[in-house]
Amino acid sequence: MIMSTTSLRKDHELIEKVIKAMQSTIQLLNDKKQIPEFILLPVIDFSKNFTDVCHHTKEEKSLFPALEQAGLPTNMGPIAMMLMDHQRSREIGNEMEKSAKDYLSSGNSEKLITDMQLYVDHITEHLWKENNKLFMMAEARLQHVSKKVDEELSGIEKSQLNELGKSRQHYEELAENLTNDVSNQGN
Repeated sequence: MIMSTTSLRKDHELIEKVIKAMQSTIQLLNDKKQIPEFILLPVIDFSKNFTDVCHHTKEEKSLFPALEQAGLPTNMGPIAMMLMDHQRSREIGNEMEKSAKDYLSSGNSEKLITDMQLYVDHITEHLWKENNKLFMMAEARLQHVSKKVDEELSGIEKSQLNELGKSRQHYEELAENLTNDVSNQGN
């Protein structure tokens, strides 16, 4: 049976894969290993474009309005909290992009480690809240419209990624390559 959150849960699995690679990257940076551009730039691309532009937009333009129609307020409670989390993710993501560029030009990893750790902690906590609280509410309240919501989510994903000139497959491969590249850095 299609759930209103199926597509979003798949996104979360992909995001968690990249978060794991980021945790390994932080460890490597702490161990004074040089992290090349071909690892840092995909991390930034994924964080900004897949997590924020694609995934958060799917939630904000489809799931949250559907929940609002089902009686959940958007100005307080779980949806308001998620919107604040999304804004915070953007802010940390922007800082992380700056500190990554800084690191690549200066070799100073202190701020990058701090920003990456902040991002990892924030996103990990955010995903937990969505997976264990919000999505359960959505699945309970949106059963009658789950097919419609699922189709909306797919449409939004396609259009957001098309605008970026990317595809879901691109980000799935990026996550896979990142996992391999990071583990090769550790050897």
